[in-house]
Parts: sequence; structure tokens; C-alpha cells
Amino acid sequence: MKKTWFITGAGRGMGVDFTRAALSAGHAVVATVRDVDRAADTLGRADDLLIVKLDVTSPADAAAAVHAAVDRFGRIDVLVNNAANFYAGYFEELTPEQVERQLMTTLIGPMNVTRAVLPVMRRQRFGHIISISSSAGLAAGFDFVSAYAASKFGLEGWMESLHAEVAPFGISATIVNPGFFRTELLTQQSTNYAAPSVADYDERRGPVLEYWKSQNGRQSGDPAKLAQALLTIAGQEPPPRRFIAGADAIATTEQKIADLQAQIAAYRELSSSLDFDAAE
Repeated sequence: MKKTWFITGAGRGMGVDFTRAALSAGHAVVATVRDVDRAADTLGRADDLLIVKLDVTSPADAAAAVHAAVDRFGRIDVLVNNAANFYAGYFEELTPEQVERQLMTTLIGPMNVTRAVLPVMRRQRFGHIISISSSAGLAAGFDFVSAYAASKFGLEGWMESLHAEVAPFGISATIVNPGFFRTELLTQQSTNYAAPSVADYDERRGPVLEYWKSQNGRQSGDPAKLAQALLTIAGQEPPPRRFIAGADAIATTEQKIADLQAQIAAYRELSSSLDFDAAE
């Protein structure tokens, strides 16, 4: 069945692959971007492609983009919350403004867009919301990702609750947890680093910073294959509530599960002793 896809962050990174894959599969695509001219050069032109300006941090932009999508194609079947940025650094060195910008784009942004799309999907009694999270949305016990992980953990909690709220309307919600994919997330255009300000981190900061910079262009995941995987899960009925994307992401998730089970086992007796005592 031909569907209308609404993809955020469609002009760069994985969003380009998602858009091209959906078009190639015969779907209509609303590609939302911050720079329409650049996106038109990247994506080209097609009868089933509508490129719309959208800053996901703006509820007004989200409402206008949804209106344009419905005006052109009449419906929205699949929403892909893909737009993201990356503020990297030790939490103490990230400014409140940097943390806020991280949350606004990666957590509040998907909420803004989904809030605008949901009335369309409810009227249809059909829809599929796919939000691109991260391995850092499941397990983030490593340096330099505190703000990013906070946004992705928040995204996951919101999506899990949203699933329960909208399922009665025929709307599905899927969380996608990619591992390291070769995208533009680690480029200078998408990654912002905290300025050094706390001497206690000096010894560790250099090697960690060098690691993150060195990973750009070396990630093992192929975004084009992830795009095909999204087409597969979007075609399933019902679609999965969660999709772990990449062998590295599976390994991270399995380790997280093992860690949780170990913590449960270690404190089971104490955890189970907290109810009120039975009345005599």
C-alpha cells in the first residue's frame, strides 16, 4: 500500500537515506528540513516528494509543515522523528544553554512534530510513529554523552507511554535504537563540544575527545540498510514497539539487560522488603 511518509531531518545524514528509500519503494514523502534549497539539491525533485521547511523546536513550524503535507497528499501514514543534534562533553562543563538546546531538538522537537501529526492520524484511525533513539537511550554508562543520553532516555519514556495512549486509534509507535551508523551526527555541523572549564577532567578529556572525533566516518553501520529496515518494519502488522538496529546495538542492549538482572539479584531481598507489614 502506498503511504505518505513525513520525515524530519530529511536533508542530511540518515534522513536522506530514509527519504530516498521510501521514494524508491513507491511511497510519497514529506521531507522536512531546515534548509530547503540545500535539500532540493540533495534530494532532487519528484512528483511524490514535498520538501518543507521545519525547525522541530518550533510548534508553529510543525503545524505549518503538517498542514502543507495534508494539503499536498491528503494524509500522513508514517512519521519518522529523525532530526537530532549532539552536545558532547562532561556534564559539569556543558552550559545550561547547551543542555537546553540538546533537549529542545532531540526530545521536545519530536514531541512538537508528533503533537501536530496526531490529529491527522486519529482522523484516519491509522498511523505509525517511528522515533530514532540511540544505544545511548538504553545504556549510556560512558563519558561525554550525559546531555544526549538524557534526551534519548526521555524520548524513550515518552514513546512508551505514547504507545499506550494512541494504540486504541489504530496508531503504532516504534522506538529505533541504532548503534554506530556512518551519518553526519559526529561532523562539525551536528556535534558541539563543551568548552574545557573544570581542571579535574583535564587528564581524561583529551583521549575521550579524540575518540569521538576519530569515529566520524568510521562507524560500521550502513544508513542505507537501516532505511531498508525501516521500510520492512513499517510494512509489518503490527510493527515492533522497539527495533534494535545494528549488531553493536544488540551487544550494548544485551549487556544492559545483564547489568539490570545482576542489580535485581544483588538487592532482591532488600527491594522485596519494602511493603507495609501485614496487619495482625
